[in-house]
Amino acid sequence: MSDSNYTKVFSGNFIVVQQIAHKLSEINITPIIKDESESGRLAGFGATPSGQQDVFVHNDELEKAKPIIEQIISTLTS
Repeated sequence: MSDSNYTKVFSGNFIVVQQIAHKLSEINITPIIKDESESGRLAGFGATPSGQQDVFVHNDELEKAKPIIEQIISTLTS
């Protein structure tokens, strides 16, 4: 995604990703959530239960999103 208008801001499990998405939506940022295993399953290729998802935000909203994500990650690691 080097030529993309979006930047990956987090990669982790479903629960944390949903928490991040909720907090971002509260400040009017709509994240893109990418789940490779779910995409493969829906396409009929089967899936491994990795549980990993990626969160992307538009580059214009990146600076606004960073403090929210850092706050959630610091809560998890403390």
